[in-house]
Amino acid sequence: MYEQRNANHGCSRRQFITTALAGAGIVAAGPEWLDAAEKKGERKGKRRGAARGQATDIVTLGATGIKTTRIAQGTGWNGGGRSSEHTRLGLKVFTELVRHSIDQGIAFVDTADLYGSQPYIGKALKGVPQDKYIVMSKIWPRKEYWNSPSGGAKEEVDRFRKELNREVLDICLIHCMTDSEWPTTFERIRDELSELKQKGVVRAVGVSCHEIAAIKAAAAHPWTDVILARINNVGQEAEMDTSPEEVAPVLKQARAGGKVVLGMKIFGAGKLVKPEQKDASLKYVFDNQLVDAITVGMLRPEEVDDTIQRLNKALRA
Repeated sequence: MYEQRNANHGCSRRQFITTALAGAGIVAAGPEWLDAAEKKGERKGKRRGAARGQATDIVTLGATGIKTTRIAQGTGWNGGGRSSEHTRLGLKVFTELVRHSIDQGIAFVDTADLYGSQPYIGKALKGVPQDKYIVMSKIWPRKEYWNSPSGGAKEEVDRFRKELNREVLDICLIHCMTDSEWPTTFERIRDELSELKQKGVVRAVGVSCHEIAAIKAAAAHPWTDVILARINNVGQEAEMDTSPEEVAPVLKQARAGGKVVLGMKIFGAGKLVKPEQKDASLKYVFDNQLVDAITVGMLRPEEVDDTIQRLNKALRA
């Protein structure tokens, strides 16, 4: 079973009640290969009659100017305490998996400090040109047995870049927001991320959300570039914050305002396992134009291939 495995551990309500300025050459125009791939994808979509294109077509994420694919390789299935099912694969198998995703055209890798997968990504993709894929990571802002937060973002982002072997962090989120007060609670992190964005060290900033109130606050707040939200066609039985009927309008509002919406829990943290369930969820999310892209924590090359095929099918429907 697989899902876009984003911090199941330490982030659910059961466990937790308690435009980018990265340089004109990088953000404004995008790497040449991405521009070419984007145009190629548009032509391919027209030839095949697929108005919305394919899973691995290059798209622009909201108002950020960041170009990448509609699907990301997640690396945090059952993630917690800087470990995940992905890191437990071991470096050799992890490398084969992530390289397979890149080879299949996925240009987006999703990670977080919580998952412990950043050093694995740095090693696995060593030698791969940095402009061939983008990386999204997340700062865990709370003190845990495995984490002593700085209270800001500079220290964390510097470490992330070293672990990932990247000069620039494309997207950096504050991880697992659970109420509407997060903009005030984590103001120092926001301020430091904004400073890093102005310096071109980070291209876009935002939050991952695990409560509808947090999503609403993110959609309304001018600081937010990117929202990572749980969305599928089922609701709380499949690891959503509330019903899709309540979440969907908020995501549409955010996208209409130029914010990037990335979907997680598309397959309900592994609860939507039947082919028809996966297809229905993908179709719901993309038919209703709720997201710019999704992250899926695929654990095997076969799962990568299957998810790409299913997303292509949903986009053609």
